[in-house]
Amino acid sequence: MVKHVILWTLKDEFKDEEKDQIKKGIKEGLEGLKGVVPGLVEIKVNITPLASSNCDVMLDSAFEDEASLKGYAVHPAHVQVADTKVRPYTASRVCMDYEV
Repeated sequence: MVKHVILWTLKDEFKDEEKDQIKKGIKEGLEGLKGVVPGLVEIKVNITPLASSNCDVMLDSAFEDEASLKGYAVHPAHVQVADTKVRPYTASRVCMDYEV
């Protein structure tokens, strides 16, 4: 199994109310990919970090194998969510993929 973890920071230009809506959209969009993308075993998006955090959103996902992760990256449903709900609103992205 392969884990895929991403941390995003939203752009500073958004007000708190806007950030809340953006985070909800990211969560709904990405978690909605379960059962749609082949090889995606588990996906969870956390949008409620503690005040001690220095990021806004965390994606924690698991795939059957590295090939499944590569397929996810280019899957049309994932690309649509990334292009409409994630990339336009994020200032930074940190990713770690690893085998379990």
